[in-house]
Amino acid sequence: MPNNTKSDSAEYLAKKAFFDKIITIYGRNAVMEALEDESISVYKLHFADSNKSAEQLKEMLVLAEKREIEIAYHDKKVLSRISKNAKQDQGVALDIVLEQALNEEEFLAKNTSFRLLALDGVLNPQNLGMIIRSAAAGNIDAILLPTKNAAQISPLVIKASAGTIFKLPIIKTKSLVKSLENFKSKNAKVYTLSSHAKNNYKETVYTEQTIFVLGNESEGVSEEVGAMSTDSISISMNRGVESLNVAVTASLLAFM
Repeated sequence: MPNNTKSDSAEYLAKKAFFDKIITIYGRNAVMEALEDESISVYKLHFADSNKSAEQLKEMLVLAEKREIEIAYHDKKVLSRISKNAKQDQGVALDIVLEQALNEEEFLAKNTSFRLLALDGVLNPQNLGMIIRSAAAGNIDAILLPTKNAAQISPLVIKASAGTIFKLPIIKTKSLVKSLENFKSKNAKVYTLSSHAKNNYKETVYTEQTIFVLGNESEGVSEEVGAMSTDSISISMNRGVESLNVAVTASLLAFM
């Protein structure tokens, strides 16, 4: 019998890489907007089979058929597991393909120099969207985004990013600490923001492989992640202002 182990493994990895790029959004307005935007790659449209007839749902079907998008019907409970938000999905969910999503090894294989924003516990979806927008517009090559204890890609994030989420590489990580360790082993330098740091962010000389870590909205960078820091930098502020919104900080770093 032929040995298909290698081909089966390659096929599995290819499928996994594809599905790792998929995010699911929900809610009729958000799904409608995504279907109308042909620049957004869509994998599958999901409906609850209990949905009552509505003009907006009919328009979704027309758009999906026009774009040759697969349509699936589910029991309401199954749909809620797909959307992960039974209270707000309104009987509709959509699988979107984030073409720019990749893992850190894929990113490192393609990039010998880079500037990244790593997010440590950023919880507000609107902040995440605005950070992505600034990063995409500025001099940031990718966002390093933890999959736990952090805001994830959602309709609100997509809206706050003004669609730029589909233009910037997003590197998802199960452990920010391990990812930072990996990048540091490839000579990357890691900088955390601190109001007590002696080095001003504008005066610091950065290497070709730099990661800026932005912390939680109220508590800042966690102790565990802070221990990975190569150095701390500060943003000088006037009139006794202690700190900036994390999205504003990201914007300043993105346009250095």
